[in-house]
Amino acid sequence: MHKIFRPLVQVSKSVSRSLHPPNLILFFVHDFSQSTSIPKKQQRVRDHGYDNYMEIEKKIRKVLKVQELILSQPNSMLSSARLDNLSRRLGFKQFEAGRFVLKFPHIFDVFEHPVQRILYCRLTRKALIQIQQENEAVMAQIDDSVTRLRKLLMLSNTKRLGLEHVRIAKREFGFPEDFEYSVILKHPEFFRLFEDKESKSKYIELVEKDPELGVCAIEKVREYEYREKGGDAENIRFSFIINFPPGFKTGKYYKIAIWKWQRLPYWSPYEDVSGYDMRSLEAQKRMEKRAVAMIHEILSLTVEKKISLERIAHFRITMNLPKKLKDFLLQHQGIFYISTRGNYGKLHTIFLREAYNKGELIEPNEVYLARRQLAKLITLRRLNTDHQFVYHRRESVSDRFDRVDLDQVKIGSEKSWNEVKIGDNEQGSDGSESDLESDGECCGVDEEDEENKLID
Repeated sequence: MHKIFRPLVQVSKSVSRSLHPPNLILFFVHDFSQSTSIPKKQQRVRDHGYDNYMEIEKKIRKVLKVQELILSQPNSMLSSARLDNLSRRLGFKQFEAGRFVLKFPHIFDVFEHPVQRILYCRLTRKALIQIQQENEAVMAQIDDSVTRLRKLLMLSNTKRLGLEHVRIAKREFGFPEDFEYSVILKHPEFFRLFEDKESKSKYIELVEKDPELGVCAIEKVREYEYREKGGDAENIRFSFIINFPPGFKTGKYYKIAIWKWQRLPYWSPYEDVSGYDMRSLEAQKRMEKRAVAMIHEILSLTVEKKISLERIAHFRITMNLPKKLKDFLLQHQGIFYISTRGNYGKLHTIFLREAYNKGELIEPNEVYLARRQLAKLITLRRLNTDHQFVYHRRESVSDRFDRVDLDQVKIGSEKSWNEVKIGDNEQGSDGSESDLESDGECCGVDEEDEENKLID
């Protein structure tokens, strides 16, 4: 991290040495205060490494919804006619679902029924194994999920969050499908679940705040930088790791502005600031930097160090985040990256830049590795491109899916499918097609309108 500050310090010293006359020095100081602040509005500079990552993620979202649809059916298989009918409720056009499943032969197995003589679709053995591995990885880190939820509640001003908001983001935080029972109700010493009398909404409340959990991920990075690499304490104390995307232009005064911002003190995201006076300009600057640390900590709590901007918008009020989140994040493109790949640019995914290297997570976990197996199955090419359908001879399902526990694979899939009202999506665009058609993420029109208001 100390490498970030060396050129900035050298720039500031060289500028001051070049101005020897006193009148020029006074003029420079007056101009310095006006021009060395980070611009409020900046153009987004694309980083193709993250955009290519999102191209695969768009396909994964669509594949996951078709997988849930198939696993919710008896015997975990679906006829082509019924697949086409049900998939329209998810956003597919007529006959589009059949073409979609044929694009991924390593995930979906299209075969002719030996008796009915019609085409059926089911998941391949590789896909079932991948689902089972991901479920096992999620259940194996229940204790980590409890810790992540506790830290997430500690970031809130009221130490409580809406159950629905957490449920929507459960995949990003690595929570199991039944997290309401396995994570919340099973640990009454940490959480309390109650229903608001006026709104009739359920909320999760933290029973007791643990000071040992109130340490941000960036603080651990600073400590490692100082102890192991011998960085300058003055430069590291309030700094962040900054890595601008390729092609991002940084002038002399912009570097000085970054150097000043890195040294600016701020309150910890876990600190209660309700009793502080925020009317001064210095307090407002500290709160803005605190918002950067807040988003940084939220991304650090996720499994893949990324989350959609619409998810964070649900926590905006309870975590003192600015209204125009997109413009705010564009001011710090060296810390975060916003990808607009998906849903015609209306879905924004935020990446923590320091956590990735060449499109891969630097410190992967078991859940991340299991999910990347699905990405590998998606990118595998078709084995036989001369035939549109591959007809299989009659074989028993037990021989086909040996060593795969179908009951365990269907845990959560049936629950998630039954909980969601067919036709109502989780996120989407105003009056546009769903993510299955536009390579975005499903959502309802009402919820998208609400999220756009939160972001704007």
